[in-house]
Amino acid sequence: MTRHETREQAFILIFESLFRDDTADEIIELAKENEEFSINDDVIKMFKGFIEKISEINEKISKYSEKRQLERIPKVNIAIIGLAMYESLYMGTPVNVAISEAVIIAKKYTYESDVSFINGVLGAFSRDTENKN
Repeated sequence: MTRHETREQAFILIFESLFRDDTADEIIELAKENEEFSINDDVIKMFKGFIEKISEINEKISKYSEKRQLERIPKVNIAIIGLAMYESLYMGTPVNVAISEAVIIAKKYTYESDVSFINGVLGAFSRDTENKN
């Protein structure tokens, strides 16, 4: 499985988790039961890591989304933005790579206007992150 495929599968699990009260392990088990869904240790690590940091990530999304409150952002956008932030902050993925991958996923799963929103939020996150270094 490529890094992009791992990221996309983790995104799907994250998106699913935003609608359910199930534990991360329960969501993983449901995904394993789906024969059309690929899951490996890297997907599980990324997904569980995100879940552990979800409160911090939501705070960052709220901080960098100047035009919309977190509750008003579509869950698909939260999953994409959050995964990119998680990768950049906690997995050592360069922020520009995380943003590029987020935009690719957004183009596949969201509306065109959402792609611009996601890119804008992550751009603000990136600029702030660069200024702190």
